[in-house]
Amino acid sequence: MPVKQYNPTTAGRRISSVDAFSDVTKKGPEKKLTVPRRRKAGRNSSGKITVRHQGGGAKRRARIVDAQRDKFDVPARVLAIEYDPNRGARLALLQYADGEKRYIVAPAALAVGETIVCSKGKGEIKNGNRFPLEHIPVGITVFDVELAPGKGGQIARGAGAAVQLMAVEGAYATLKLPSGEMRLVPRECMATIGSASNPDRRLIRWGKAGRMRHRGIRPSVRGKVMNPVDHPHGGGEGRNSIGLVNPKTPQGKPALGVKTRRKQASDKFIVQRRPKGRFVGA
Repeated sequence: MPVKQYNPTTAGRRISSVDAFSDVTKKGPEKKLTVPRRRKAGRNSSGKITVRHQGGGAKRRARIVDAQRDKFDVPARVLAIEYDPNRGARLALLQYADGEKRYIVAPAALAVGETIVCSKGKGEIKNGNRFPLEHIPVGITVFDVELAPGKGGQIARGAGAAVQLMAVEGAYATLKLPSGEMRLVPRECMATIGSASNPDRRLIRWGKAGRMRHRGIRPSVRGKVMNPVDHPHGGGEGRNSIGLVNPKTPQGKPALGVKTRRKQASDKFIVQRRPKGRFVGA
């Protein structure tokens, strides 16, 4: 998927680029596979803002995406590759042999008219086919991987994401995640052959604040220009440094260099942590 650049007719155009949508084959969504999407503007179930700088944005409908792909050994034909405003990757509209239509996260280079299948046994190692990790050759790149059998894909579903199958030993398969982390996953977990579509999305330069507002992202204000009542960095005369040994969050907790991951039961499945200082997804 190429990224399109316009002539610099304005200051915003000069530094921005847009998605070319050359891989999208269908203009509108399948209406029966969409539902209204309620906007929460960063608020939790209690109405408290837990994620700042969210709100507004273009009105969207959510697509019902099949994460489990539980129609086993039923071939499905790709009817269209569609744009989804709620994610970076494309969606593939499938029609199964019994006539049912479903959305899945489209793998890269999947073409309209191809036939793919999901099976719990062995099958053809083909882009878009889905099998348990134990039936996939070691070294193959996969995406949309389950963390627990039957739970549905949870790992590597973003645009261009992919996971490498390193080994299958005993009851677990070893995966190398995009961050560099090595993780154990039960060998019965399902995974899709290939990588997620639209890998060039990360190259888009949004260019101006207006485009970010369309995405539902509101402006962020530096803490050092606020008042002390609003932020720990606030106060002072003129342009001052934050005046603290370590930066803090608006709630007064350490902001940088502090581990935020809590101890979880799944920690025992992490064979190797991701390298320090490496950007997630790089």
